[in-house]
Amino acid sequence: MNVVLWILQVLLALAFLAHGWMFLAPPPEIAVQMNANLPRWFQLFMGVAEVAAAVGLTLPGLTRILPWLVTWAAVGVMIVTVSATVFHLMRGELSSAATTFVLLDKPEPSAKKGKPAAGKPAPKKVA
Repeated sequence: MNVVLWILQVLLALAFLAHGWMFLAPPPEIAVQMNANLPRWFQLFMGVAEVAAAVGLTLPGLTRILPWLVTWAAVGVMIVTVSATVFHLMRGELSSAATTFVLLDKPEPSAKKGKPAAGKPAPKKVA
């Protein structure tokens, strides 16, 4: 299960890294479309937030420094993906809304990492 969790976290981090970079440094033809829909300050905010989410989903777990930040990064990713899904639905972009909805399901294992499932006792740590 731990290997599957790491694979999902890395894939999700790569998706958010790519999308965040697209907000920060979009190609000119895409920048024109983005500027028509979102103010530049919001694009920069989302780009930084998504790149930070990509780092937050992987780096604390890899370095074992402040691993609880992975949970907060996953919660932030869920907030961003819910907002993106609503944004795309309001614009009638069903395929984009479906994509963000699918991504919404992926942070959940990260958010619950290290927490026992409901009704099950926590596993005992071996010294």
